[in-house]
Amino acid sequence: MNVPLWFFVACVGLVGIKLIRPPWWLIALLLLGGYLLADSLFAPLFDTAITK
Repeated sequence: MNVPLWFFVACVGLVGIKLIRPPWWLIALLLLGGYLLADSLFAPLFDTAITK
């Protein structure tokens, strides 16, 4: 069975939100920060650090 990565990440995120109950502003901040960081000049640096 092949599960798309986006679906797996969404399920893990939903379970994490249900169990840990973080404030919504923290979730929004992490999503926005990750989006902005992925589109920054530092993206190749993080890509090489994660894939090694």
